[in-house]
Amino acid sequence: MKSILANAFEAFNQHSGWIVWNLFLAFIPLALSLWLFTRFPRRGARTARRSPLWWVGLIIFIAFLPNAAYLLTDIIHLIEAIRAGYSIWVTTLIFIPLHLFAIFIGWEAYVISLLNQSRYLEKQGAKKFVLASEILVHALCAVGIYLGRFLRFNSWDFVIKPDIVLVSAIDNLTTKKPLLVIIITFIILTVLYWLTKQITLGILWRIHNYKIDK
Repeated sequence: MKSILANAFEAFNQHSGWIVWNLFLAFIPLALSLWLFTRFPRRGARTARRSPLWWVGLIIFIAFLPNAAYLLTDIIHLIEAIRAGYSIWVTTLIFIPLHLFAIFIGWEAYVISLLNQSRYLEKQGAKKFVLASEILVHALCAVGIYLGRFLRFNSWDFVIKPDIVLVSAIDNLTTKKPLLVIIITFIILTVLYWLTKQITLGILWRIHNYKIDK
């Protein structure tokens, strides 16, 4: 029994140690979206005063949002873990459910963050900009995911060394292969977000109606 537990612990550290840290990064934009977008003024109050701290929070939100969608690419860790040759029990009971759960939670954090943003725009009387803002966010996150996955940049690099990040982004956006990867990532984010958005809104609607009926 001890050998099984030791094997499982070793497997987790080697192939799944990223989960806690990546989920932490994914929940930063979710928490910021709650603070930035749920404390909105009443409908039609477009001239609402926003403090400099709010704008700083918005910048941090945009910088960290790709971390939530980034967990989709962590499927490669699951593939590596399955190929590592661990026992069927370790693979089935640890790797598969743990990795899929982390990916799902991270992605849902991305979806809810954008839903909060869209609801904020609607309350501001800017509903016509909701779709455009979602597409823009998907595009920025596609670039951010590429910079993180392939060039190994982190969100805080946008603050610490923005010049290097900007130059790298421009160089890659003008090269065919990286641009193709970014476009494919953008399409995946857009389609998957639309599907998950419908499911999430449906669940929230049912919960809301259940509370009313109760």
